[in-house]
Amino acid sequence: MLLDLCVSWLRVGAFGFGGGPAMIPLMKTECVDTRGWLTEQQFLDGLAASSALPGPISAKMSIYVGLETSGVLGAAVAFFSVMLPGVVLMSVVAAVVLRYRDHAAVGGAMNALQPVIIGLLAWTAISLVPDGVRSWQGGVLAVGALCAMALKVHPAVVIVAAMGIGALWMR
Repeated sequence: MLLDLCVSWLRVGAFGFGGGPAMIPLMKTECVDTRGWLTEQQFLDGLAASSALPGPISAKMSIYVGLETSGVLGAAVAFFSVMLPGVVLMSVVAAVVLRYRDHAAVGGAMNALQPVIIGLLAWTAISLVPDGVRSWQGGVLAVGALCAMALKVHPAVVIVAAMGIGALWMR
């Protein structure tokens, strides 16, 4: 199990281009679809808890999944596995991008990643709706969060407000 955790989280860390939110589809694929470590509901619970706390979502989700599957040692293996590729790859990419940033191909590659990440995020959001919005109250909260973000309310305020509303309204 520890080797499987290591391989899966290395994969998430190595191919999670675009940062934390862009890694969510990879995490879901590895943890729910491929390995079956979590149900969709468990994944959503972990994602909700991870989103409510500060720090990189991939780090928090790796700890959540590691604890669920293999305890504290699993959490450590998953955490270090997801972080290692980013540290190594960022060191290499930063050196290349900083050296060749004026080259058209480098700019084009960076410009191409942005819309792809948006598409991956959109697909993840759409695919999680059936399990994540299970009631009309959840739908109201989802729309409210979307509106709050459009009004540029800080995400932390949206998260804390949702937790308070949920504690009172969605028991």
